[in-house]
Amino acid sequence: MDLRLDDIDRHLLSLLQANAREPAANLARKLKVARTTIVARIARLEREGIVAGYGVRLGQRIEHAAVRAFCGISCNARSASAVIRALERLPEVEEVWAVSGQYDYMVLFRCETPEKLDALLDQIGLIDGISQTHTSLVLSRKIDRRSSVT
Repeated sequence: MDLRLDDIDRHLLSLLQANAREPAANLARKLKVARTTIVARIARLEREGIVAGYGVRLGQRIEHAAVRAFCGISCNARSASAVIRALERLPEVEEVWAVSGQYDYMVLFRCETPEKLDALLDQIGLIDGISQTHTSLVLSRKIDRRSSVT
């Protein structure tokens, strides 16, 4: 797949990741191009599937009011799709990545309290096909390349 992204596209994507609600006129000023150029480029990036959508980033208020944890999960190959479906049904599951190495999946959880995380981990352990888990609590974020919206 040939992406054909130039410096303006890459800079535009970076600005949109930082604030997807930034007006096209502001983006144009920052990139020193015409507003119509920005509108056309965003449309092309969406049409080509480079920009898949826009979402909401949670603020520090909710970030600090949550317990987050990474969990490595090992499962047998025959149960992998059922394990993923079971994880999809849990609202505390934020992201799941298939990974190489010791575990098959890395899962990011967000819970309101340590007690709720404990109960969630008990529930995860009961999912058929999961053979091993290893959980690490998130203490703090040291680097966040996704600029926060101000």
